[in-house]
Amino acid sequence: MSFSNSSASFSSLLLTDLDIPVAMGLKHIIALGLLLIPAALAQDRHLHHGLTWTKNAVRMNHIQVVGSHNSYHIEAPLEEIEAQKKLLPDYINYRYSHPQLDIQLEDQKMRNIEIDVLADPNGGNYAKPKIRKVAGLPYPSDPAWKENATKVLHIPDADIHSVCITLVECLTIIKRWMDEHPRSVPIPIMMEFKTADRNLGAEVIEWDDEELLAGLDDEIRSVFPPEQLITPDDVRRGGLTLEESILKYGWPDLDSARGRLFVLMDNGPDNKIRDAYNMDRPNLEGRVLFTNSKPGESDCAFQKLNEPDTEEAIANIQKQVRANYWVRTRADVPMRTILDENCSTKQRDAAFRSGAHIVSTDFQAYGMSSRWGCDYACRLEGNKAARCNPVNGPTRCEDKWGLEPKEYL
Repeated sequence: MSFSNSSASFSSLLLTDLDIPVAMGLKHIIALGLLLIPAALAQDRHLHHGLTWTKNAVRMNHIQVVGSHNSYHIEAPLEEIEAQKKLLPDYINYRYSHPQLDIQLEDQKMRNIEIDVLADPNGGNYAKPKIRKVAGLPYPSDPAWKENATKVLHIPDADIHSVCITLVECLTIIKRWMDEHPRSVPIPIMMEFKTADRNLGAEVIEWDDEELLAGLDDEIRSVFPPEQLITPDDVRRGGLTLEESILKYGWPDLDSARGRLFVLMDNGPDNKIRDAYNMDRPNLEGRVLFTNSKPGESDCAFQKLNEPDTEEAIANIQKQVRANYWVRTRADVPMRTILDENCSTKQRDAAFRSGAHIVSTDFQAYGMSSRWGCDYACRLEGNKAARCNPVNGPTRCEDKWGLEPKEYL
């Protein structure tokens, strides 16, 4: 077979090799090729609810971010300190405060926010905290305390101050920032379900109730439309469990997940709230939150592994990260890291090395610990919002600007 410079001879070669009738002609075979290319590309790309899974793309679980622990928390003011000492023997552990949520996102480059939620279906359950009565102070005057809405606070009656009182208020602040930063990396929200202490005063309202859990899902959806959320249904493939989908196909492409939020349950894996949340929904069908589960469970896509304090624990976190599970760990523990360990960075450094996607801290800026006699902070180098994951980040991942537009930095 000889190769000629003539287009006729070349086209004949192509048509013969492909076993396609010569009469079809070169322009027809080019058109056929154009039709076949998308089909071939489709084999390397999956699209679902606006999210994509593309072969060799940087995925949303190829990153690592820093998040604030109890992001809403404001420490008790001076006039409440003596009362808090009477109610909480370990009151010193609550002597830390965070700025407004949008400041954490914008200035401190937090890309994980943690919110504690308390059910208040009739409104007003936490409106008369005991700490105010013990201190001889008036009860809070903000009408939000009496709303029929999920509340956000640390310990009812004893450690009550928050940058936002209701869940919807907190989420609205986050959404406003996200609307202004549509190319941000996806932001995980840690959510811990809490109840009151029956010994302090407020009624104990348990969360293992379908009506309450469905209502919480509705509150989240009232703020964020589907195109700004990533839910279990978004990542689960047909015929597979949620865990099987994550292990086999991984999380969506980072670029397709930008500007979205996803919610992770703190409670679990052996917990009655998690059990209630996935009851009759083994793959979290129709739910908003990803549960804190364990390998082998059908709902396992996320694990909370808070103690990177031994080489064995670090190796386990790295193993889960490589397997495609999303993982959260902690860099420090208030106030132990500051007071007992003199601002040691040992746990922080181990947390980063573990590759956990979320490294949670109570001290995301220098100066927050200074009043206790040492300087400590947990943040990414260069004030970045995110970096390529040190365990599973591919070589093609580039984080010069923190995996977000340069102007966000």
